[in-house]
Amino acid sequence: MSQVLVVAEQAPGGVRKACLELLTMARELGEPAAVLVGDAPAEAVAQLTEYGAEKVYVVGGNERSDYLSVPVARAVQAVVGQAQPLAVLLVSGPEGKDVAARLAVQLESGLVTDAIAIEKDGDSVVATQSVVNGQYRAKTKVTRGPAIVTVRPNSVSATAAAGAGEVVNVDVSYDDAARGTAITGRTPKGSTGRPDLVDAAVVITGGRGVGSEEGMALIGQVADALGGAVGATRAVTDLKWAPHDLQIGQTGKTVAPSLYLAAGVSGSIQHRAGMQSSKTIVVVNKDPKAPIFQVADFGVVGDLHKVLPVLVEQVKATRG
Repeated sequence: MSQVLVVAEQAPGGVRKACLELLTMARELGEPAAVLVGDAPAEAVAQLTEYGAEKVYVVGGNERSDYLSVPVARAVQAVVGQAQPLAVLLVSGPEGKDVAARLAVQLESGLVTDAIAIEKDGDSVVATQSVVNGQYRAKTKVTRGPAIVTVRPNSVSATAAAGAGEVVNVDVSYDDAARGTAITGRTPKGSTGRPDLVDAAVVITGGRGVGSEEGMALIGQVADALGGAVGATRAVTDLKWAPHDLQIGQTGKTVAPSLYLAAGVSGSIQHRAGMQSSKTIVVVNKDPKAPIFQVADFGVVGDLHKVLPVLVEQVKATRG
């Protein structure tokens, strides 16, 4: 059985939840294995093993923390040469797409980005994408491999299935080109206590209809009550009611949570491109003709400033 490599991205206490989802998907294609570039803390190895990694390839060194994505691509390329996998799966995000593109060029492999499902077709991999604002599903067969596929977070639920977790150390030599762009400094981001926007299972998004920065604070109250993340439209971030790293849409982040609640969001095509794959979409808007209702599973026509406080009260009462 061919191996399927998952490029792991670390997070506090282990690895990102999206990487565990990739391991779950990898089990449907072949023998799941993970690649850790840089440090390999025990908790990260244990978590990858818990979710099915038969092998954990570790490429040590400070290159991942000291430089941008080129060393990561080189490290994964070296592991591919050793493992000869059927496919390489990465989280569909800024780093994942950057590494995937470089890896596809280096390996002369087929590349599919923003997949929401993958399956095996003989010796090939077929990736499914959500396209044209979620109106269609496109299936792409990668015939030149190994297939390089980036997958949107929350496309599947991560399920544990213990693997062997054999640690395999891989040595990689980096040339000057791989170290051409160095990280010169970092500024820690203040913690809100909320989940990461891209990985969150619940996302509450505010649009221009919130009316002010105070209105976005109400969005935060709903998110905290539901244990979710806060998102925003481009209009809100342009008005500086929320930071730009919360923007969801074609020029922002792409999310696919189990629950997406949009309040005061009109629903432009650009915004829908970033949230159309959400499993359940709930809309609160006082304009019954707002385009966002076209993609909603449930809708409330009403003033969000009246509806959301009641929602927060009901959630708190239900959860005690």
